[in-house]
Amino acid sequence: MHKNYKVNELFQTIQGEGFYTGIPAIFVRLQGCDVGCAWCDTKHTWEVDPVKQTELNQLTDRSNESERWSGVNAQQIIDEIKRLGYTANLVVITGGEPCMYDLRELTHLLHEFGFHTQIETSGTYPVLVDSLSWVTVSPKINMRAKKEVLLTALERANEIKHPVGTEKDIEQLDALLRPVKSIKEKTICLQPISQKAKATTLCMKTCIERNWRLSVQVHKYLDID
Repeated sequence: MHKNYKVNELFQTIQGEGFYTGIPAIFVRLQGCDVGCAWCDTKHTWEVDPVKQTELNQLTDRSNESERWSGVNAQQIIDEIKRLGYTANLVVITGGEPCMYDLRELTHLLHEFGFHTQIETSGTYPVLVDSLSWVTVSPKINMRAKKEVLLTALERANEIKHPVGTEKDIEQLDALLRPVKSIKEKTICLQPISQKAKATTLCMKTCIERNWRLSVQVHKYLDID
């Protein structure tokens, strides 16, 4: 049975944050999210409006953000990547909240075609992906929807990339990580919210103290997508 993925965008760029910073990547952005992060920079992906449905080949114009989406299966996504002539080996599946979807078929097929896959998720949904996928959990704690960050998502994560604005965010992360048994096997990144100077200083200080990794959203500093 083919899964139906609602794609908002499909484009090639440089991964600007986290473990794969600087790596060329094909982004598959899925439509739909109910987490409600106040600082979200992709709010146009939150709602799935039937009126906004379109064809996949109409979603590669990135001149402006759009609520348009296309319902496609895994093979159609790969066919579109081939049609566009993209050269990156890393496919980043993001959103919206990609783990609202069962991603096993899509990630498995991408691996069969020679791609590596990375999932960027809030951790508020079960992570249903191929065993080879790199899972980045950016835990969203006490957002508008009050959704719980799942322990199963944190255990599956290869990377935990936490947005930080104040010391309270560090404390919340510590509490969240306390029950995670596999924590020593994970890459932990701290990411300053909106490139704020105080947040960046706090992240740098904490990363040095704990031998964690700083994620600075390079794509925003370089003004690239």
